[in-house]
Amino acid sequence: MQMRNFALWAIIITMFLVMITVSQNAMKPEVSNALTTSEFIAAAKTGQLAQVSIDRSKATATGTLSDGKTFTAEFSFSEYYQQKFEEWNVPYDENPIKQGNMLVTVLVNILPFIIFVGIAIWFMRSMQGGGKGGAMSFGKSRAKMLTEDQTKVTFDDVAGVENAKEDLQEVIEFLQDPTKFQRLGAKIPTGALLIGPPGTGKTLLAKAVAGEAGVPFFTISGSDFVEMFVGVGASRVRDMFEQARKNAPCIIFIDEIDAVGRHRGVGTSGGHEEREQTLNQLLVEMDGFDGQEGVIIIAATNRPDVLDKALLRPGRFDRQIEVPLPDIMGREKILMVHMKKVPLSKDVDSKYIARGTPGMSGADLANLVNEAALLAARRNKRKVTMREFEDARDKVLMGAERRSLSMTDEERANTAYHEAGHAIVGMNMPGAHPIHKATIIPRGRALGMVQYLPERDQISQSREQMIASMAMAMGGRAAEELKFGYDKVTSGASSDIEQVTRIARAMVTEWGLSDAVGPIAYKNTDVDSFMPGIGRGSAISPETARLIEDEIKKFVTDAHATATAILKKKKKDWVRLSEALLEYETLSGDEIKNLISDNIKPKRPDFDNDDGKPGLSAIPVTTPQKKSKKSPKKKPMGDKPQPES
Repeated sequence: MQMRNFALWAIIITMFLVMITVSQNAMKPEVSNALTTSEFIAAAKTGQLAQVSIDRSKATATGTLSDGKTFTAEFSFSEYYQQKFEEWNVPYDENPIKQGNMLVTVLVNILPFIIFVGIAIWFMRSMQGGGKGGAMSFGKSRAKMLTEDQTKVTFDDVAGVENAKEDLQEVIEFLQDPTKFQRLGAKIPTGALLIGPPGTGKTLLAKAVAGEAGVPFFTISGSDFVEMFVGVGASRVRDMFEQARKNAPCIIFIDEIDAVGRHRGVGTSGGHEEREQTLNQLLVEMDGFDGQEGVIIIAATNRPDVLDKALLRPGRFDRQIEVPLPDIMGREKILMVHMKKVPLSKDVDSKYIARGTPGMSGADLANLVNEAALLAARRNKRKVTMREFEDARDKVLMGAERRSLSMTDEERANTAYHEAGHAIVGMNMPGAHPIHKATIIPRGRALGMVQYLPERDQISQSREQMIASMAMAMGGRAAEELKFGYDKVTSGASSDIEQVTRIARAMVTEWGLSDAVGPIAYKNTDVDSFMPGIGRGSAISPETARLIEDEIKKFVTDAHATATAILKKKKKDWVRLSEALLEYETLSGDEIKNLISDNIKPKRPDFDNDDGKPGLSAIPVTTPQKKSKKSPKKKPMGDKPQPES
């Protein structure tokens, strides 16, 4: 590597000298009649000089001869020649010496070369990624070291990954007291690989390990090792581990290790590829650790399937720690961590928000809290209320409200009856989730939606729940057919039909829930399919393929028939809910129950009070007060919640 750097500098210096020579030659003016010093003095003695101009600063003499030709000669004028010129009657004049000429000459000659060298150094630094340490630091490590004072993150700042924290606890104990393990001949795992979806807190967890142990923390990305020059990445790996040994005990954290740790022999240039040489050096350095040097390697990736097998063998990354998406208890703890920095209203319930955010990662929940705070600031509130969290969740999951979308009265009515059909079918199907909210305000690509709030995180689904989900999804299509007729059905149920078909296909080909087909798996995702769930290369008969197709269709048509029957039976409730949606646009789950059971219409919420009770888009009231069955007068449309700014 050093020889390569010296060669590059030798090339630059050679080009520099060549440019000096060329420029000096180019700067010399071409003269038609150049005289030597002897010829010039001889011409002066014989009276052949008609006019002479002497420049002492340049030591030159120019002028015209007696025959009219011009000349230039190198001549150093002194007092001796001054007397001789007077004796020889040579007509001459002398230019005064300019003090600034030398400085200007030097500046003009050197400035282009300074610019050239600067451009060359900038180009070399650009090729090596602009790293620190000058143009000779190709092989230096890019790892950033955080000391104990800089690493303030502890396990108290990490929530929702309790199992991962337990697996890493012994790493912390080893870094704090290595003799406890060495007395028993135990060796701490050399490397720990954190595996999980993006945003689950893998990097934060690694920082917390360093913060709990109170040791230096080296952090680097896998892409920082790979450069355009072969051998640079391997040199950086060596330098990084050398620095780590000097600061042991410490932790090396390699983020996105799949950028450098992919399977070898897959690239176009084989084993000579820069990435593969870097991986080879990483394998060698990790295999050299014996656990007593006090250096622990923690890496993170969301693609463990592409990693080279040599990285995962015992002695290297021999401990793999799953960092999954948090469950409902984990989401509640994560929300509480991020809510510490936000002034909250009394009506905010972190447990309720956690119930409504299944599948969200820690980063998603942090973004949810931030969006709620931004909405509260936009609405000029002193505290963040439950309404902001509800609106922020809807915005994150489904996009911002599109109140500016131009919809006709017919389209609004179609959307209201469609969404009311979903809600009524869901309320009358056993195994269905409780309804959280129904709205006809467009969000994203949807003109309206009905949200369901599960009581807990679901690991698996029963047949009853699957049938309920399919019937609820077909409730919108059935409602359009009953209200507007066969010819007025719209394309609004396309996503519902896709969802129902996907569930039915899985029930038949994956989960074995079809009595006609039986508990046999027919799913084949390795080849293209020519019918739902069946692979082109599957070894099944045409009769079986037809049977599977018929069973999928039967599940879908049964769901549609069930939804139609419920809406006909509950037509009064369905129409009442549709009219309420047209008036109020958004109704909570409890407001829908009160409207259907006792015909109690919802009240307009007061959103100006930070600590007021939640209204339409807020947490449902669990114990509503009994009211008279007489419907209150409708309030003007101007009382509706204003759209987001």
